[in-house]
Amino acid sequence: MSKSQLYVGLMSGTSIDAIDAALVDFSSAQPSLVAHHNHVIPEDIKNRIAELCSPQTLSPRLSEIDSYGELHIQLGQLFADACLALLETANIPPEDVLAIGNHGQTIRHRPNGSFPFSLQIADPSTIAQRTGITTVADFRLRDMAAGGQGAPLVPAFHQAVFHSDKINRIILNIGGIANITVLEKNKSEKVLGFDTGPGNTLMDQWIKKIKGEAYDKEGAWAKSGTTNTELLKKLLAHPYLSAPAPKSTGREIFNLNWLSPILSETDELKPEDIQRTLLELTSNSIAQSIKNLSIKIGEVLVCGGGSHNCLLMASLAKHLPEFSISTTASAGYPPDWIEAMAFAWLAKQTLNHLPGNLPNVTGAKSQVVLGGIYLK
Repeated sequence: MSKSQLYVGLMSGTSIDAIDAALVDFSSAQPSLVAHHNHVIPEDIKNRIAELCSPQTLSPRLSEIDSYGELHIQLGQLFADACLALLETANIPPEDVLAIGNHGQTIRHRPNGSFPFSLQIADPSTIAQRTGITTVADFRLRDMAAGGQGAPLVPAFHQAVFHSDKINRIILNIGGIANITVLEKNKSEKVLGFDTGPGNTLMDQWIKKIKGEAYDKEGAWAKSGTTNTELLKKLLAHPYLSAPAPKSTGREIFNLNWLSPILSETDELKPEDIQRTLLELTSNSIAQSIKNLSIKIGEVLVCGGGSHNCLLMASLAKHLPEFSISTTASAGYPPDWIEAMAFAWLAKQTLNHLPGNLPNVTGAKSQVVLGGIYLK
């Protein structure tokens, strides 16, 4: 029996719902999810992250740098705690883990400016010191230095795990932002991947504002509403949705500050009608991105929190009748842990001096080894 090759992946997505921690064994051809842990982010920290994520002018926010610095260390401690709780659950000592892949928490993603950058917090030095495990972090910056968007990065992992020579597959991750990876059965075809637009983020922000709830469980509140076609048309007119790939986006673009003026131009709607329309925005923008592809038949494997939204899954099936819609569980991998597993894989790639990006996806000029290594 081959010796285990254990890596931990840590991440918190644009939904800021929790820290996902995955323990992955890469000793076989196909990675194995050994254990997983969902680590709570205290509500006050969630609120501070959300505030820091909101674009602001610097002049009235001179304390923004202090807030960033404190949260960077605080989240480093919290991410380290998530890793240690995961290992305790799995009864695995830290010395058995080769490395941690730490995505951290994105607070700003600006791939299209004069000086493109992507900023994730959760201090890797703190994580390495607190866990005693070598930590790899800041994966996106090297791809951006090579001319890429720094996102999405998970398509390289999707290719390694989900490619089939029998059927065309699209891996659809619905987190705060939705992204797709296109894996044609003909392996000579290049892998495609990009952010399609909003995933859960607008639905989550709206229900939090109106009802104080973190998310719309199974789409129940949206189901009680009716889609407003006028509002949906205005939302779908956002230029990002029709822009060509490579492209990536985040909460900087799709947030309530963007939504509010559009709502003010629309006849007064019931809050549940707005929630239903936001769900259809997500579904329509995903479906249109898939319809624009060269492949017209295959299967869509969904992962991320949106895979639990029954109404959203039904809407996708309605818009994409030529594709079978299921979750990544049908391919042997639980949908809630794919991204955390991907960052464990990226850490492995880095330690083995192997590239982790796909230039055709991110727009980088070349494949590069991603991330900085923080030794234990």
